[in-house]
Amino acid sequence: VQLQASGGGLVQAGGSLRLSCRAPRSILSSYVKYVMAWYRQAPGKERELVGYINSGGSTTYADSAKGQFTISRDNGKKTVYLQMNSLKVEDSAVYYCNIRGSASWGEGTQVTISS
Repeated sequence: VQLQASGGGLVQAGGSLRLSCRAPRSILSSYVKYVMAWYRQAPGKERELVGYINSGGSTTYADSAKGQFTISRDNGKKTVYLQMNSLKVEDSAVYYCNIRGSASWGEGTQVTISS
């Protein structure tokens, strides 16, 4: 299953963005049971976990994301969100959503933060 993230763009430092990721048709009926995660990959770096959210809405974040990023989900809309605030240049990366633990990757969305 490949999930497509959307909502990226070019933002000035200090700004905010909200990324979205809607589940594909193939997992709509079972979406609610999945732990959904956000990852990012900056140029020249490995992909890293930003955080994840379980079906009940409990979240876990990487240290780099705590206090700055918020993951939420709308099980009715089969969509997971990543709210990013106080963005910094070093947050520039391609952001991906995925089922936690899945090795199949969809197309990410580019986030570029300008100084």
